Amino acid sequence: MPKPRYIVIEGPIGVGKTSLARMLAKEFEGKLIVERPEQNPFLESFYNNPARYAFQTQLFFLLVRFQQQQELIQLDLFAQDTVSDYLFAKDRIFAYLNLEGEELALYERVYSVLEGRIAQPDIVIYLQANLEVLFDRIRRRGKAYERDISEEYVGRLAEAYNEFFFYYSDTPLLVVNTSEIDFVNRPADFADLVKEIHATKKGTWHYIPLGSR
Repeated sequence: MPKPRYIVIEGPIGVGKTSLARMLAKEFEGKLIVERPEQNPFLESFYNNPARYAFQTQLFFLLVRFQQQQELIQLDLFAQDTVSDYLFAKDRIFAYLNLEGEELALYERVYSVLEGRIAQPDIVIYLQANLEVLFDRIRRRGKAYERDISEEYVGRLAEAYNEFFFYYSDTPLLVVNTSEIDFVNRPADFADLVKEIHATKKGTWHYIPLGSR
């Protein structure tokens, strides 16, 4: 397969999506698309009181993500490499984790109108890590709106991601467990991953760290 031009990084909170996306955009001299969750005015309230603020939080994310994806579609994705730190379809992972009943039904009606107008990536890189690593990374980065996030919520989210990507088949999928890998501080790890991206395959395959081969 030719080298992918539109690369998406995905994974649960704290796994390192944005850091890797920035590095890949620099490596490929491409356009970087990143989420800015701190701009969601409901997010901190959601972590304090999920039941009350889940719908507002999710709808805000959905509409902002859609707007960003529409701007992406207007670009010539073949004229330059593009790297994003999220997959639009991940919005439903959070919706099914946090919504129910009439709120979930209404969300689905809105999502179904929007999903057909989204560009598909050439490859999705799904980052995993064990729960202890995820929660440690969340705590160390010290974002104010995440200070009330619970370990139980992070665990449920990681499980939901695993289930979603177990059935995922829309694009080539590279699965990377980052628990023992440090793309930021170990150049060899990053260089090895770049080689895997250049060798994109159909279907799903798993990245095997250089030292484990």
